[in-house]
Amino acid sequence: MSRTGVEAKPPWQNVPPAVRAEVAAVLGSAVRRAMRIWGGYGPTPTFRLRLADGRAAFFKAVDPTSNDFMRASYLREVRIYRDLGGVIAPWAPAFYGAFERDGWQVALLADLGPQSVLPWSIASARGVARAVGDFHRETLGAALPDWLPQPSDMLGREANRWALTAAMDGGETVAALAGRQRAMARRWFAAALPALIAAGRVIGDAPAPHVLMHGDIRSDNLRWSRGRLHLFDWPHAGIGPAEYDAAAFAQTVTVEGGPSPDAVMEWYAERAPVRADVLDAAVVAVAGFFAAQAWQPEIPGLPRLRRFQRQQLVVSLAWAARRLRLPDPAWLRHVSV
Repeated sequence: MSRTGVEAKPPWQNVPPAVRAEVAAVLGSAVRRAMRIWGGYGPTPTFRLRLADGRAAFFKAVDPTSNDFMRASYLREVRIYRDLGGVIAPWAPAFYGAFERDGWQVALLADLGPQSVLPWSIASARGVARAVGDFHRETLGAALPDWLPQPSDMLGREANRWALTAAMDGGETVAALAGRQRAMARRWFAAALPALIAAGRVIGDAPAPHVLMHGDIRSDNLRWSRGRLHLFDWPHAGIGPAEYDAAAFAQTVTVEGGPSPDAVMEWYAERAPVRADVLDAAVVAVAGFFAAQAWQPEIPGLPRLRRFQRQQLVVSLAWAARRLRLPDPAWLRHVSV
């Protein structure tokens, strides 16, 4: 399998024998072949498995080298599969089971095949956007378990990102991403921050009805096959406004060379309601998140993450400026991506 990431991932032979034996026991068949899965932005051990009986499965784990963040994400995701399986079943891979052995925590899922949407086309972006709308409409206003993160948990901090940016240094640190054009960026922030702060705050109190938000819909966390959308990587799932989940997805399509976020949201709106004011707040909040991340130091083991976040900042902040009718943030064209 081609390698599309640079994160360190262990080969199958480094998985302890007891763990491999438990995989076979849970799946009811020996593993004939294990292919490392590259992609994503983290070093989580992931494999596509081919079993002796001809079936396929997907192996996802944390191991003794995984950090606390990765372990917590794994546990949240397994709980989603176990306790919310009836809700996500139309959109998620089948869950075969999970176990712990020799410091490894392993989840086994149906194999959904290799990446299926890149490069984005008009047809694939339109189809996936409409399917994301279907996904959100399915739980719009539905009663969801109270153990899921609630809207204030999911978006309370996002509502104040731009206020925090202003309080920290008036946007100076973000402006520095524009290099020689940082003065242009500084002037833009001086004019735009009040509107960004006011619009972003709306997302924290976005009114019901809410939906089950996946929390991280992007090309490497979905499969699109025969007109059907499958979503995986669920640790960030929670309850909140659909517009935020949809906006976060839409800008990634553009970042990855697909149509504009405006077009993606138009297709999405063919299947699910979109409240213009909540979408404004969502786009501003998404941009605020990347403004808070894109300038941070590189993270060991995640060599591609900051560049991806800078790319998302460029797309999402330009989108926010259009929606709020702010001056053109031309300085974004000078951010190194």
